[in-house]
Formats: sequence, C-alpha cells, structure tokens
Amino acid sequence: MKARLIKAVILGGAVGLIGLALSLTPFGFELEKNSGLDILFFLRGKRTPPPDALVVSIDKESAEFLNIPENPDKWPRAFHARLIDNLSREGAEAIIFDVHFIEARNEKEDRQLAGSIRRARNVVLCEPCQAKELKRTPHGNSSEDVHSIVKIVKPLDVLADAARATAPFILPRIPFKVSHYWTFQPGAGDAPTMPVVAFFLYSLPVHKKFARLLEKAETGQARISPASLPEGSGPGSPKALLMRTRETFEKNPGLAEKMTDELTGPFTHPLSTADRARLHSLIRMYQGANTRFLNYYGPPRTIATLPYYQALRLHNGEVDGKKIDLRDKVVFVGLSEVLLAERKDSFYTVFSEANGLFISGVEIMATAFSNLLENRHVTPIGLPLFITTLLAWGVLAGGLSFYFTMLWAALSVLGLGLFYLFLAEYRFKIHNEWFPVIIPLFIQGPSAFFGGLGWNYVETRKERENIKKALGYYVPKEVVDQLSKNISQIQTGGQVVFGICLFTDAKNYTTLSESMEPVALGKFMNRYYETIFKPVKEHDGCVSGVIGDAMLALWVSPTCDHELLTKACLAGLGIKESLQELSDASGGLVLKTRIGLHCGQILLGHIGALDHYEYTPMGDIVNTASRIESLNKHLGTTLLISDELVREMEGFLSRDLGSFKLKGKLKPVSVHEVLGRLNGTDERLKGACEAFSQGLELFRQQSWEEALEKFTEVDQELPGDGPSLFYSLLCRQYRENPPDPSWDRVVHMDKK
Repeated sequence: MKARLIKAVILGGAVGLIGLALSLTPFGFELEKNSGLDILFFLRGKRTPPPDALVVSIDKESAEFLNIPENPDKWPRAFHARLIDNLSREGAEAIIFDVHFIEARNEKEDRQLAGSIRRARNVVLCEPCQAKELKRTPHGNSSEDVHSIVKIVKPLDVLADAARATAPFILPRIPFKVSHYWTFQPGAGDAPTMPVVAFFLYSLPVHKKFARLLEKAETGQARISPASLPEGSGPGSPKALLMRTRETFEKNPGLAEKMTDELTGPFTHPLSTADRARLHSLIRMYQGANTRFLNYYGPPRTIATLPYYQALRLHNGEVDGKKIDLRDKVVFVGLSEVLLAERKDSFYTVFSEANGLFISGVEIMATAFSNLLENRHVTPIGLPLFITTLLAWGVLAGGLSFYFTMLWAALSVLGLGLFYLFLAEYRFKIHNEWFPVIIPLFIQGPSAFFGGLGWNYVETRKERENIKKALGYYVPKEVVDQLSKNISQIQTGGQVVFGICLFTDAKNYTTLSESMEPVALGKFMNRYYETIFKPVKEHDGCVSGVIGDAMLALWVSPTCDHELLTKACLAGLGIKESLQELSDASGGLVLKTRIGLHCGQILLGHIGALDHYEYTPMGDIVNTASRIESLNKHLGTTLLISDELVREMEGFLSRDLGSFKLKGKLKPVSVHEVLGRLNGTDERLKGACEAFSQGLELFRQQSWEEALEKFTEVDQELPGDGPSLFYSLLCRQYRENPPDPSWDRVVHMDKK
C-alpha cells in the first residue's frame, strides 16, 4: 500500500512538472491566451457593460444616409464638427475620436472642426503610430510588450492645439488575437493611451480628492497638489499630469496600498460610494504593469452603439423614437460595423466568428475604458499560485490515475476536471481571475490518465507473470490469475491474501456409503461433485480441496473485492439449486448438503514435506467457515454466511440468525442465512424474515414470551423453519432458567 502510494505521488509529481514546464514556454502561454481564455469567456458568456461609455459608429449605413463616401478618411470634416457640437449640447463628458486627422483638407472645414473641438473642451484625438513587432517572452502568466513604437504622428496642429489631449492607441493586427492593451504606451515615452486619457477626463470631478489622498499617502511630499490639477483646456496638460503621476507611482511601489488604506480612513467618510469606487479605480490605473488584459463584455455592439447619422440628429436625448442619454458619458467615435473582417480597423478577438464578425478598434477602446472604470480587467493569477495550481493538479490527477482502476481513474480525472473548470469559471466570472485551463485539463489530465494506465499495465503484467512463473506448476490457473502480488520464488511460507472460503458437507454420507457398492458410490459421488463444482467454476471460484464428502472452494484477491463476494454467494445459491435439480432428476436420491461461507485474510501457501506439497489455504478464516457450515445442522438451514460477507454484499435476501460461540472458538461469530436473490423473492418470505428479525431482537432483550410468539408466527408462515424452532426451544429454556445477568446475547454451542 505504501509503495503504491509513493508511485502514485511520483507519477503525479512528474505530471505536475511537465505541465509547469510547458506553461512557462512561449507555446504554453500562447495556448492558454488563445484557447484557455476563449473557454473562460465562452463559459462566462456576455456581461453587461457599464452605461458610462457609448460608441458612435462610423459605418456604411451612415455613409449612405448622409450621401458621402464609404471610406471614412474621405468624410467631410464639417460633419465631425457638427457631431462634436451636438454631442456637447447633449452633455457628453468626453469625446474620444478614433479617427486620424493628420493631413490638411479643406481649410475652412479644418477651422470649423478646430472651433468645435475648442468649444467642447473635452475632445481627445488619436495619435497614429508606426510600430514593428518584437518577440514576446513569457514570465509565468504574463508577457512583455510585443510592439516597439518607432514613430508617433501628431494630428494636424490646428486640431491638436484645440483638443484637450492627444494620445496613441496601438493594437496588433490580424491574425493576432487581441487580448490586451497598453495603459501607458512603451516606446512612446510611456505616454498615456486613449482609454487612460478618457478615464482621466471622466474622473476629473474626483481628482482634487485624489490629489489630497496622494498627498496624505506621501506624508506631505506629494509631487502633485490640488492646485496643479487642470482646470482649463490647455493642450497636453492631461497627458503631462498623467505621466507625472505614473512616474510618482513607479518610484513609490507601496504608494498604491497606502492610498487604498487611506480610502477607508476618516478622510474618505464624506465620499459617496461612486466616488470611492472611482478613486480606487484611479489608483489601480496608475499601479502595476503597462499591459492589461481586456475583459470583453461580449460580441460586437455589446457596448452601447449609436450610428453616426443618428448622433448628428440626436436632440434632447431622443432620436428616431429612441431615448439616448449622453449626460456624463464618454463617447467614442470611430469605425464600427457588424461585419469588419475586411476593414482596416477590425480585430480578431475571443468573440470573433468565422463569418467575419470582428470587433472594431473603437469598441476595444471603449472596452478598455470600461475595464478601467470598473477596475475589472482579466487578471492572471500570481506566479506562486500559478505554480502551486499546476503542481497540485498534476499530483492529484496523476496520483488518482495510478492508484485507481482504469474506470475509476477516468471518472476521477473527469470529475476533478469538471470541478476545476467550474472553479476557474467562477473565479473568472466573479473575480476576473485567469486560471490556466488548457494545460491542466487537456494536457496534464490525459497525461496523468494514460501515464497511470500504462504504468499500471506494466506493473500488473509483471505481477501476473511472476505469479505464473512461481506457482504455475502447483496451483490451479484460476488462483494464479487472481493473485497480483510479486513472487520472486516459491516460498513455503505462502502469501497473505484476501480469501472467501466456501465449505460444504453432505448429510448422512456415512449411511449412504454403507448402503452402496463402491463402484456405484463412486459414480454417484462423481455426479455429486460435478453438480457442486459447476456453480463454483461458473462464478470464478477455485476448488481447493475435497475430503470424502466435503469440499473447500476459494475466491482470492489481493484486497477485499465486492464482486468476488457476490460471486461466492451466488455459487452457494447455485449449489443449493443444482442439488435440488439433481434430486428431482434422480428420484430423490441425493445428499443434502450444508454450506458455510466466511471471508478474511488467509495464508495461501505450500504445506507438506519431503517430495509432496499441497497448495492450500491456512488460517482462522478456513476453520471458521467449516464451523459455520456445521452450524447448519443445529439451525436446520442450508446456506449460512458470516456477518463479514453480509456487510459487503447487495442484492440478496438474508436474515440475521444471531451471534454464536461455536465449539472450539474463542470469539463469537455472527451468521446470516441466505434465502435467495432479492429480485423476484416471494413477499411472504420477506415478511417472514421481518417477523423473525423482530423475534430475534426480543430474544436479545430477554423478552422470552414475546419472542416465542414471533418465532411461532414465523413457523406458521414457514412450516418447519429451522431457525424459528431453534430459538423457540431456547426461549422456553431461558424462560425456565434465565441466563446470567452478564449474558452477552451470544448463543453458546457445545456441539460441532
């Protein structure tokens, strides 16, 4: 047992290390990012985004309605000016343009657009960037940057000067799946990206509180004071402030935790729940790595979307019968259509479909802003937990696969896998935590199962070959096939196994042998043995020995086997039924046979001397089975089994006959009579068994009269019922001569 446990742990440890090593490679990381996240998002399904973001979609429908070219680059900028004016009137908190304004067009329209931008005082323009890809090096469950910005193209000066801010927003191109974005763009001087600037502008109402909180956390040495907060629309000031604040957090690693602690202090008591949440999100925006994994809300258009032409016609929060409230919302303007696979601003994501249903860059930008607002990015679990998870999962899956049989191993690994997937999905859905899925479930799980299966096959084959080599010349094949422990050589000391002993003895054999000629007796006994051997063989038993009219049959295995217990009991019933058939066929000439079964640890070994040995079982189990068989003649029964068998079996009708101290035994034995299979048993017989059980309980309570009535009732229902007659006699005896007060409710048998 201990050696097997050690091997199970070894296999599990190997599976855990394999999974961990694979996960730390670029291939493993990409596998989890491109497939594992897909599974988690699929299981989680669509999630309702916050109502604070809205996308104004530049699309084909709007181009047709406005009678302008489909190419967004050729749209008259006068339309954008009208859009900004209208969005401002409707109360938009910030207007974020994912549109490139890098070339001069119509001078009048450019000035018109600049005027609208300046009047709005909340417009952010996109800074196009040229980028080249670099190799990604995974570290556990995170990644380094995959792009290096080589050039930033500023928007047209007249427009950039009028804007509240300009910012970059770079995403990888098809066929790469977009799973993350940058908060501060590496290679561009760590400039804040458009989602960060948008969140900054959206959070201006609480920025003075944020500055005071920062100052308290830095014990009066804050680099950013409330006075430095941008009150006007000076170009570039939000970006400069964001970069200074980011630098402050980078130089003070513990600053974020201090500010978080301050949020729970007296300083924050007047804060509303919304302001407190906004401040907490701001702290987390400045804290941590530049890369954040996107927590998508669903397929394209999950973020509230309004077509461009409708946004132009929006008035007093209503357009075409729809209520659209833009007050205190951040509006993102950019290319966004239902089918975007062939458009330049379309990206492959976890919610993309084969029919070309891609998500637009502007919707990804709005998703990033919403993630910042909610502080609900997808967060890979920390490296210590990541390592522990893969190692623990490997040890558990590998250990179970080796320790259990093939079926139970498969069910165990499958059940654990489903449970793990449920926990991973729960943590992802509730806490946005990203646990590895592909490697544990689809690599470690199958590796553990097939590894355990292969190792067990090799060991089992080796064990069986050893047994056959050592015992093949001495014992029946059935016994050899059932043993599974290693045997290096034949040893007369034998081997301890779990055994089920079935003893039979024929009534009146001596009288019959005296009345028959030897030849006739031999023929009769051959037929008799054929009759009782057949059920044993049919139920995978082994006839260990025959002495006169008695037979000993065995079922052996390394450990307790419920299936073997059932087979042994079926063999006992089969002997009883076969002998009845033989009696009917021979005109009543048959030996009435008593059967006793007991199970437990036995020594199966070689007994003998000189040049003669017999392979036979030894131990108290064998002797007890013989004594149980002998008890049949006192109880008037045919098939008795010990309590040890009854506890492990199902599907048989049996009744408890009590505890007996058999002759020559020191310890009492509880025995049961097996009456047949449970299915199809006569209800009358079941009722009689219930009445007998009640009588036996009354007998144990020394209620002799009541017990006698019950046993008499059973005898009337089953005329000649041996156990009822036996206990009826005992009740009468104990009624006249009660047992000692120390009576242990055990019936003492003085005769064998």
